[in-house]
Amino acid sequence: MALLHITDAGGRVWQLPLSPQGLCTIGRAPDNRVVLNDPRASRYHAHVKFQNGSYLIMDGSVDGKLSANHVFVNGEQRREHPLRDGDQVQIGTSQLRFDLSDERKKSEPEARFDDKPLGHTQLLVSANDVIRAALASRAAPTAATPAPSAELEDLRRKAKILALLYEMSKTLGSVFDLDPIFDKACEVIFSATPADRVVALLRDDTTQDAGGEDNLVVVAMRVRDEERASHARKQSIGRTITRKVMRERQALLSQDAASDSEFAGVHSIVAQGVHSTICAPLIADTRVHGALYADRLDPFTSFTRDDLELVSAVAAQTAVAVENARSHARLAREEVARANYSRFLPEYVVQQILENPDSFKLGGVNQTLTVLFADIRGFTRLSEHAPPERVVQLLNNYFTAMSDIIFAHGGTLDKYIGDGLMALFGAPTATPEDPCNAVAAAVDMQRQIEVINGKLRAEGLSEIAIGIGLHTGVATVGYIGSERRSEYTAIGDTINLAARLEQNALAGQILLSDSTARAAEKSECKFHPRPPIMVKNRVQPVPIFEVEWRQTPASADSAGGTAAPFATH
Repeated sequence: MALLHITDAGGRVWQLPLSPQGLCTIGRAPDNRVVLNDPRASRYHAHVKFQNGSYLIMDGSVDGKLSANHVFVNGEQRREHPLRDGDQVQIGTSQLRFDLSDERKKSEPEARFDDKPLGHTQLLVSANDVIRAALASRAAPTAATPAPSAELEDLRRKAKILALLYEMSKTLGSVFDLDPIFDKACEVIFSATPADRVVALLRDDTTQDAGGEDNLVVVAMRVRDEERASHARKQSIGRTITRKVMRERQALLSQDAASDSEFAGVHSIVAQGVHSTICAPLIADTRVHGALYADRLDPFTSFTRDDLELVSAVAAQTAVAVENARSHARLAREEVARANYSRFLPEYVVQQILENPDSFKLGGVNQTLTVLFADIRGFTRLSEHAPPERVVQLLNNYFTAMSDIIFAHGGTLDKYIGDGLMALFGAPTATPEDPCNAVAAAVDMQRQIEVINGKLRAEGLSEIAIGIGLHTGVATVGYIGSERRSEYTAIGDTINLAARLEQNALAGQILLSDSTARAAEKSECKFHPRPPIMVKNRVQPVPIFEVEWRQTPASADSAGGTAAPFATH
């Protein structure tokens, strides 16, 4: 199995197995297989695919759009490159190393599976059985007389096994890379059992075999004797035994017929390559991740119950390490995804996406929502007289303050449009309070501008003002775009009318359509009717209302007009 060893710009390190059947996309966007927390990486920076017997890395997204900062392989810029073992790939400031297992380095075929029946003799044991036996042995009284040499030897062997398991637990407790996890597991099994080959198998959720069960992928294979390595790699793995142990969650020892004394010397059985096998499931709290498979290549030697218990104990520790590694990778991906989503969505929506990502697919639904547009008035004049870096700083501060207000009122930040923004209230989750929340957000945004202007005055800069427009209606909402590049947004006449209201709003004004005013009748704000306006694509004038948001009585009196009949005082 080929692996990508990844170190992103933040120093996070993890690895990802590659599959010939799967496409591996790489970039900042949270729907990539490799999500990089790297500001210099594009949203869809590169992808890796299996083609003509090898893995190929290609610059850009699947639809052909190239990345901004390119892909470098071994220090050279590449549009596409067939990966070889040890190739170093740089994306932004992140580093990826392509790694092939020992089997591929030697150009040997991957391990094969067979469906032969289990051997003549079988012995099952669970990890709990091993633990109970160890506790019972520890509690049993010891004899006062010196132990015979055989017992001393057995005690030495058990002490060695305990030391190995202790060392293994220390190593696996701080490792999140599968390679050292399986290396340590094989080291312990080879040290304490007569195994000739150990194979680590992990479950592949994306593909299934002919029986409808998840396929097992060989992620590591180690052999004791390199002189017999070629023979070991050609030996098939019994699918019957792996299925049984994963289904029943118990380790199994299977002795083939040739290992029984009554079959000694039967050359026809020896010619079949039958042998003794142990298989132990990798059982964690959440699921069975796979199995450890150990066998002997000599048909007239066999494993014992002690070997079975040892492999079962190693598998139990390995399963915990695999669970930790996968949890660590998942949490790392969620951390990057949360950081990306949180820039545009309120926290409760981000949590929904992380908990149920499949529910947010390309496509849309029609639903009622309130759309808010806001735009800075007088920004061009300010940008002409202020240094560019000061203009950028002002915009960043402005957008940060406005976004915080939108999120605080349960809105979704759809996009920034130059010095303006668009927000949705009622998407992706709609509530009866959405129109009131949108009005409250607009009021808080106008009041926050007064705070920002106080700082601008203190710095001797021109003040700014914003105009806001809101409209409530039905829009098409969802992930709109291509399969590789899409954004969560809303489209339709509802959005167009909200934008027209914002364009007609004067500095410091909040204009509402009559539908928003009626939907927000429980708002604590007062709405004053204004002369209807003509907007593009509308034959009839559009009735509008202005929100009274200034807190002083004088400003409320000077606003003119009368409160709408459905306004709340």
